[in-house]
Amino acid sequence: MTDTSLRIIFMGTPDFAVPALHKLLAGPDEIVAVITQPDRPKGRGKKLSPPPVKVAAELAGIPVLQPTRLRTAEFTDTLKSYRPDLIIVAAYGRMLPDSILELPRLGCINIHGSLLPRHRGAAPIQWAVIKGDQQAGITIMQMDAGMDTGDILLQAAIPVSTDETAGSLFTKLAELGGSTLMQALDLPRLDKLSRTRQDHSLATAAPPLTKEDGCLDWNQPAAKLHCLIRGLDPWPGAYSFVNGHRFRFFAPEIVHKESRQAAGTLLLADTQGLLITTARDCLLIKEIQPEGKKRMTVEAYLCGHPLAPGMQFTRE
Repeated sequence: MTDTSLRIIFMGTPDFAVPALHKLLAGPDEIVAVITQPDRPKGRGKKLSPPPVKVAAELAGIPVLQPTRLRTAEFTDTLKSYRPDLIIVAAYGRMLPDSILELPRLGCINIHGSLLPRHRGAAPIQWAVIKGDQQAGITIMQMDAGMDTGDILLQAAIPVSTDETAGSLFTKLAELGGSTLMQALDLPRLDKLSRTRQDHSLATAAPPLTKEDGCLDWNQPAAKLHCLIRGLDPWPGAYSFVNGHRFRFFAPEIVHKESRQAAGTLLLADTQGLLITTARDCLLIKEIQPEGKKRMTVEAYLCGHPLAPGMQFTRE
């Protein structure tokens, strides 16, 4: 500890928050406590599983709190007892009440996985891919009572490649979030904490995704479906049905080919993938997950399960 070190409470839950926690632990500040969501049932056995942030914090010997409720005087008093200068939030999963936002002398800052004000909400990384954004990034934001509406402290951007998935972008932005956070922490330490108000007229929403969002409408252009499939990879996964059997689709490629066949028609199934018609152009699907089975290449699936051209993929 030094005279300029900060006493920090870190709030986060999934893998996205872990790189930032690791960066903080290697830095000059003191992480006095970590707040994360309660353990949740996971897998077929529904065994309680700890959040990734809890695992990382316990390995580092940091006290971990997993409150079921934030809006209690008891929990606020517990946070006060740590005398934090700053609370840092990264994908914690709940809105913070004013009693917590106003507790530290430097307030609360959030590591958000988009270039705000674009993609405010719980799933900014997935929506960046779904919407076909050419850039994604991290915003370090001073938190207020709204949903990702606070002032911007620092931003960092990276390009989104044409084969990017939500999963691959998630990994990149998690690392970028940690490094951008460490840059931002120098601002209050050096008394250079500048803020930029968001232009709320440019805001877009990034609501949570559901399994139903993955149901493909083949009457959409191939370019739009290409973004949707990648944005839902790995979860919840884009899917369609053929003869009552559900297939999840991954690794799409746009093929500039027009067809007189109805949208959703299988034109070709070979070692390259499944070529399927859409409202405009076709999609080549190179990986699938048949119902009840693991994800695999189309080539592997076709070895024992031939698919005939002319089959129709539907929404149910």
